[in-house]
Amino acid sequence: MPPSPRVKYSLRCIDCGADYAPKDVLYLCSKCKGLLDVVLKYDEVDVEKLHLKPFNTDLQVWKYRELLPIEDYTQVISLGEGGTKLYRCLRIGNVIGLGKLYVKNEGGNPTGSFKDRGMTVGVTRALELGAKATACASTGNTSASLAAYSAKAGLNCIVLIPSGKIAIGKLAQAVAHGAKVIAIKGDFDHALKLIRDLCEKHSIYLLNSINPYRLEGQKTLAYEVFEQLGCRIPDVMVVPVGNAGNISAIWKGFKELKLLGVTDKLPRMIGVQAAGAAPIASMMAKGMKQLEPVEKPETIATAIRIGYPVNWKKAVRAVNESKGAVTVVTDEEIVEAQKAAARLEGLFIEAASAASIAGLKRALQEGIVDKDEVVVCVATGHGLKDPGIIERLYEKPIEVEASLERVLNLIGRVESGQL
Repeated sequence: MPPSPRVKYSLRCIDCGADYAPKDVLYLCSKCKGLLDVVLKYDEVDVEKLHLKPFNTDLQVWKYRELLPIEDYTQVISLGEGGTKLYRCLRIGNVIGLGKLYVKNEGGNPTGSFKDRGMTVGVTRALELGAKATACASTGNTSASLAAYSAKAGLNCIVLIPSGKIAIGKLAQAVAHGAKVIAIKGDFDHALKLIRDLCEKHSIYLLNSINPYRLEGQKTLAYEVFEQLGCRIPDVMVVPVGNAGNISAIWKGFKELKLLGVTDKLPRMIGVQAAGAAPIASMMAKGMKQLEPVEKPETIATAIRIGYPVNWKKAVRAVNESKGAVTVVTDEEIVEAQKAAARLEGLFIEAASAASIAGLKRALQEGIVDKDEVVVCVATGHGLKDPGIIERLYEKPIEVEASLERVLNLIGRVESGQL
């Protein structure tokens, strides 16, 4: 990939506004401990170099390198991430009463989730900063992605996971890619605190979504949706919310398109949390200014089973600025939506992904979304990430003797509704 003229940028605290130079290895503001954001000098961006065009199919994260904070594009660590399909979902739309429904299937990324968008930028930045090792806490997808990109970069990778709370499809990936996986007797929030302490004391590069460079990669989803819809902005984006980095990253991507004069419209952002892990939804419903953590979060959607989302301030800002909402769905609604995606549209998505479809159905019922609006649901990961849900909650294979008569008899009983 050829070098590109660099657009200047800095790190800025979203609370106190303090600015920091890119050379500083920081995850939080050193003055007030606020979250940091990458701020580009947008007047230096050459929009023509983005090559935005209607219904573009030649998409990938690094297509948008003019808007990514990397110094040397010849050293990019990439597995070909981005360019995931945007599916028009007519059959689900007909069931829930929405005419223009699309699903952005992030399960098409190299390790099967949206995390790859962030990791290609984050791990590349780790190399630029001279890191020798990377680390993260994870409910699954982050560990799989970081392990793969660290392997590609030749970096050691350390992963902390909550013991017994991670789907085997995700854990297997982290192990296969050679990460040092440590299971702790606690939840994700405990794991994140430990890994942050570890990285501060031992100069290991932290790549959870508290790292602002990771979210820079994830914002490219917005650019792709814009091109895939014919250089149009959807009315509504629906995003599952766990640690809350993705919804804020996608919102930032859309805002940048407006700042650059590419569009004068922005979507409403709707976040979806599971009933057993919904601190942001609870906070906003009560009109509170501070988040009250969920002490023991529980949901079948393991990827969003997080009681204290570190990016909650960014997520709340995205929802409020966009005049959106955060809705809550039950595990039963999530499984119903997962089945609908698989059986009506041929899309096998993990439970956390299906939360976006379940949340859209709820938002339609509550009048938050209008039936005539253009809506994009983000499906964050592939269904094979968590096959245990299928084994536990779906129909079991029917076993019969190996005879044509028995098979035909069984088919007849199925067709008549007896089975």
